[in-house]
Amino acid sequence: MINTRDILETVKMIREENLDIRTVTMGISLFDCISDDAERLEKKIYDKITTTAKNLVSVCEELERTYGIPIVNKRISVTPISLVGAGLSPEGFVKLAKVLDRAARELGVNFIGGFSALVQKGAVRGADNLISAIPAALAETERVCSSVNVASTKAGINMDAVKRMGEIVKECAYLTRDRDSIGCAKLVVFANIPEDNPFMAGALHGIGEPDSVINVGVSGPGVVAAAIREAGDCDFSTLAETIKRIAFKITRVGQLIAAEASKRLGTPYGIVDLSLAPTPAAGDSVAEILENMGLKTCGTHGTTAALAMLNDAVKKGGVMASNHVGGLSGAFIPVSEDRGMIDAAAKGVLTLDKLEAMTAVCSVGLDMIAIPGDTDATTISGIIADEISIGVVNTKTTAVRVIPVWGKGVGESAEFGGLLGYAPIMPVKGESCADFINRGGRIPAPIHSLKN
Repeated sequence: MINTRDILETVKMIREENLDIRTVTMGISLFDCISDDAERLEKKIYDKITTTAKNLVSVCEELERTYGIPIVNKRISVTPISLVGAGLSPEGFVKLAKVLDRAARELGVNFIGGFSALVQKGAVRGADNLISAIPAALAETERVCSSVNVASTKAGINMDAVKRMGEIVKECAYLTRDRDSIGCAKLVVFANIPEDNPFMAGALHGIGEPDSVINVGVSGPGVVAAAIREAGDCDFSTLAETIKRIAFKITRVGQLIAAEASKRLGTPYGIVDLSLAPTPAAGDSVAEILENMGLKTCGTHGTTAALAMLNDAVKKGGVMASNHVGGLSGAFIPVSEDRGMIDAAAKGVLTLDKLEAMTAVCSVGLDMIAIPGDTDATTISGIIADEISIGVVNTKTTAVRVIPVWGKGVGESAEFGGLLGYAPIMPVKGESCADFINRGGRIPAPIHSLKN
């Protein structure tokens, strides 16, 4: 039963501790739009998206007014476009990206995800052509997000795709060089990509999903940080229990919004993603949570252990609060989107190596990290390969969203704006890994993948 104390506590979370629904994302299947006529394909996709999601933004605004809970982003994810437009040329895929962008703008959503390809074992022509189109597509659109799955625990790592994505990231950086290479902020490379993730840039509508679905991503780093601060000098068992309890309450808010949005839109409810998603705003930082546990600065020794406990407690508390949990579900550590991470990176305490270690125990990967613009493509591929291998070996989702900021180097910073924030340029290792990357082929799946 809900009591007065629970209501007041929720109000305090919203007003003082930055509790919000980070995103309500409508997934839309485009399989019924497939056509061998490019113009007809474009029209059917535009019509399907704008018809299915016509009330998404207005319903979310109604829910904000009804419950007083901010819904920061309204988004759409679609069937991987490489499957829907399998017969298109790279130029055809760029045109299709512009159609997606136009539909997103018409509906008033901030991002549309699914300009994606799944190439963990190899690339068919459609996937290959879409990947070729990514740099131009992201440079010539505002709201389109792209993802490429280059590995899975079952398939191993497609190193040809890893090499290619290093080159694609560089090209994205060049084509958006007048905007601090922001095109790279809309591109993520995955291992074990989830098919129901509501968060960008990696959201897509998986092939096993219904025709349309509502997925909700909750947030609340500020709420967790405040709860830990109030818990004071307690032991780890008490600290974990504190995080579990607050994660339950945060997720119940997400469950409420997901159920109501589903009912009002006449669209099935999919999942709630439990992730703690930070912003550059003060008091809304995952780094602050870790520092409230007793770390002087995020990135110092003990950070990985603190993040592991946080991630586990969030999952344990959140999973009890929702009928269906999915997506990524844990703690995000995007450098440019988290003020505490930004400060720690600027001090040199939080490094690329430490971030890689932290990703072994959290939900995503190397996220929104600005690196020198002259970083070689094979070095970027090496960064991708290292991170992707953590996901493959540990049977978890990992991803890479690095931004080689054209014309800038260590000691400078990049400004992306809005929720994407800003970031200091972080150093990378200067020694080459080109001979390793150029071997090509596929790194075999780990032995524990044989579970049939």
